[in-house]
Amino acid sequence: MARQGNAAIIEQFLADGIPYMFGNPGTVEQGFLDELENYEDLQYILTLQETVAAGIADGYARATGRPALLQLHSGVGLGNAIGMLYQAKRGHSPILVIAGEAGVKYESMDAQMAADLVAMAEPVTKYATRVTDRDSVLRVLRRAMKIAMTPPRGPVFVSLPLDVLDELNSEPVIPSTFLSTASVPVPGLVEQAAALLAGAERPLVLVGDGVSASGGQAELTRVAEQLGAPIWGVDYSEVNLDARHPLYQGQLGHMFGEVSAARVAEADAVLVVGTYLFPEVFPQLENPFHPDAKIVHIDLDGYEIAKNHPVTLGLVADPKETLAALGEQLERVLTDEDRAAAAARLDAARAAQVTEVPDDGGLLHHFLRELAARVPEDVMVFDEALTSAGPLNEHLPGRFPGHWFSTRGGSLGVGIPGAIGIKLAHPDKTVIGFTGDGGSMYTIQALYTAVRYTVGAKFVVCNNRSYKLLDLNIEQYWRERGIEEHAHPKPFDLSHPELGFTDIARGYGVEAMRVERPDQVAEAVKRMLADDKPFLIDLRTGGEESRG
Repeated sequence: MARQGNAAIIEQFLADGIPYMFGNPGTVEQGFLDELENYEDLQYILTLQETVAAGIADGYARATGRPALLQLHSGVGLGNAIGMLYQAKRGHSPILVIAGEAGVKYESMDAQMAADLVAMAEPVTKYATRVTDRDSVLRVLRRAMKIAMTPPRGPVFVSLPLDVLDELNSEPVIPSTFLSTASVPVPGLVEQAAALLAGAERPLVLVGDGVSASGGQAELTRVAEQLGAPIWGVDYSEVNLDARHPLYQGQLGHMFGEVSAARVAEADAVLVVGTYLFPEVFPQLENPFHPDAKIVHIDLDGYEIAKNHPVTLGLVADPKETLAALGEQLERVLTDEDRAAAAARLDAARAAQVTEVPDDGGLLHHFLRELAARVPEDVMVFDEALTSAGPLNEHLPGRFPGHWFSTRGGSLGVGIPGAIGIKLAHPDKTVIGFTGDGGSMYTIQALYTAVRYTVGAKFVVCNNRSYKLLDLNIEQYWRERGIEEHAHPKPFDLSHPELGFTDIARGYGVEAMRVERPDQVAEAVKRMLADDKPFLIDLRTGGEESRG
């Protein structure tokens, strides 16, 4: 049956099981936004700025593993969202981004807001295109949806001109096809991988979010235990294994290549799974591995294998299935001596494991200790705490798949909208977003959306009144260049004027409390967890008042 393209696209979204459209409205999208009022099963989630909409969509897609629908307003809206879409691309979030434009017939006029939207979107998406034929609208949307959901997943972009959507559309609505990519290498390659890893005296595992995407946490843990290999997170922002496992050593970091190089230099066998090497801002250009190291790299994204450094064996395959096959093969080929050595390394890791959380007596630790004691075991955390992330992940480590997420891609401002997206995906769970004072101000208006749609996520602003990470990074810069330490650059300071987070939150209708002394902690945590409404805590993590 023929109907306007405005109605047809909504029917397509519903056929694909999409419950929300995140966005900020604009004139050139008015046709399908007006039509949306006739469909109760697709809810528009209004945000006050496109960065917020993209951040919520990113959090929702990560928490569900399903595509999120993001609506942007032409070139200006896409421009606002570019930074957050870069984060989504680096993190492989399946987001279908749509943006309106005035119309194909106006293309030659070079009028106000005219822009090449596809060219703008291409650097921050996996696929970008424009619809110009009224009878190809749904076909293009289905193609984009398939591409977004095919590993390595990522955001895709479709420009939808107003005049094309105003025309009658007779395309049938068919659910999009999502491909199954669960695969394992041919047996001979699995045997080769096991032979390279078995018998290693200094094995190492480097892991990233490809494990989480495939659901291969249990398989990864088994293989690491069989090898007795320490595990380091590389491009790591979700739960790829229980952070309390004795073999898990933490994350290599994202800033300086020498940190990664020091950790991997002595390994004689390295298993890399679901990540690229290496994601630092200042990576080491030379190969950091030992010249004789045997390196096996498993990833569904063949582009990332041997992209920067050579490997001995690269397997383009599903991490979960390949790790399962590798575990079975190791069971067959490991000698008694191999097993005894692996068991000894595992026992040594257990013995060295710190069971008590370090506590410097500061307010941050006091608050996190109280919070950890009160939240349910299945609490969901979005970690954009940055310089406060160490204590956060000591008290509330990522243990269960799909329950811990952290920032990725370098974009600030993901903590608050990310937590809102996760809470929309899991309304029955306790969801807490941690952010910093600097990062929060990129997207603080997301609080409006939480209140408007009664999304009961909780927010903690770790407030050190500065861009503290920049302080730490410039200190490293000085050390490397032999520059005497001196006052940090003034643009790194956020103490003047004072950012009144409780006043800002209340202005959006969110209850809030400032915590600057230990005797305020218990009340703050109790109030935050008392109901399923949004709540914000301004936690002073810097200065004399932050110490108990």
